[in-house]
Amino acid sequence: MLLSTLSAFLLASLASVVRAQYPDPGACSGDCFTHDPAVVKRADGTYFRFSTLDLIGIWTATDLSGPWTRSGSVIQGASIINYPGNDVLWAPDVVFIRGIYYCFYSVSTSGSHVSAIGYAISTTMESGSWSDQGIVVTSTSSSPYNAIDSNVVNGTGPNEWYIQWGSYWSDVYQARVAIDGEYVFRSGNEHQIGYEPSGNHQMEGAFIYKYNNFWYLFLSRGICCTYNPSTDPIDQVYHITVCRSDNPAGPYVDQAGVACTNGGGTTVLASHGNIYAPGGQGVFHDDAYGDVLYYHYLDLNVGVDYSQSKFGWNVIQWVDGWPTI
Repeated sequence: MLLSTLSAFLLASLASVVRAQYPDPGACSGDCFTHDPAVVKRADGTYFRFSTLDLIGIWTATDLSGPWTRSGSVIQGASIINYPGNDVLWAPDVVFIRGIYYCFYSVSTSGSHVSAIGYAISTTMESGSWSDQGIVVTSTSSSPYNAIDSNVVNGTGPNEWYIQWGSYWSDVYQARVAIDGEYVFRSGNEHQIGYEPSGNHQMEGAFIYKYNNFWYLFLSRGICCTYNPSTDPIDQVYHITVCRSDNPAGPYVDQAGVACTNGGGTTVLASHGNIYAPGGQGVFHDDAYGDVLYYHYLDLNVGVDYSQSKFGWNVIQWVDGWPTI
C-alpha cells in the first residue's frame, strides 16, 4: 500500500511538473481577443495584429504587450472570391516583400472542403489601404487538402518563395509561389510536408520560420475549436509542435528524427495551468524582444468559448538548434 501510494504521488508530481514546464503568455493589455493571429512590426515601431473573423480584423499597439486598439479590417464588405464564407475570412498571414505587405487569408465555412486562399496588398497595413487581389489556391471535395491556413516563407534567394497550407484531410501541402508586385502565382512543385496519420488527421496552421541554416515548420495539432475541458484529454487538445529541415521544401523531421509526414512533431507549447489549447501560431523577429512565438489560447478561469480566445506570446530560446520557450 505504501509503495502504491508513493508511486501515485510521484506520478502526480510528474504530471504537475509536465503541466508547469511552460511559461505563461507575455502580458497583453487593451483589446486582446484574437484567433489565428498574424503579427508584423512596421518600420516606425507600430505593431499590427491581424485575426480571423470580421474580414480579418486589425489591431495596433506601440508594444507587443499593448495596449492593443482595434483599427478596422483588411477587407471591406466581402472578399472578391465568390465562395461561401467570403464575408467572414480566416487565418491571416502577413508578409513584407519589396515594399509591399501581402495579407493571405482563407475563405471557407466550418467543416467544408470547398475553400480558397486569397490575398490583399497594402504599403502601410492600415485599414482601408488594402486592395483585394483574389485567389491563390483552391480546393474542392476531390482535393487531397483543404485550402485554408496559408503561410508564405522565403527560401534560399530573393525570388524563391513557398506557400504552405492545409487542415485535416491530407493535412499540410506546399508549393513554389512567384511574387511580383501585386501579382502572386502558385507555380508548382506541390507536395505534402506534414501529415497526422491517426484519427481524423488533426494537423493545421503551418508556419515556417528560418533560423540560422534551418527552416522550422510550426504546426497546430489536436482538438479545435469547440472544447469540453471536463472530458477532452488534456494531451489531445490544441497544442503547438515543430519539425525542421535544411531545405525549405523539406523533408521535415522532429527532434527525435520522426518525419513530419508521419505524425512527427516536437511539442513547443501545450496546455498548462489555466492556459488552455494554444495554437494558430506564428513567429517573427522583434528588435525589442528577439524571436517571438505568438498564438491564441483560452484561459480556463474565463471560459473556453471561441469569443474568449486571447492573444499570447513568448520569447523563443534556441537550445541545440531547437526552439523552446
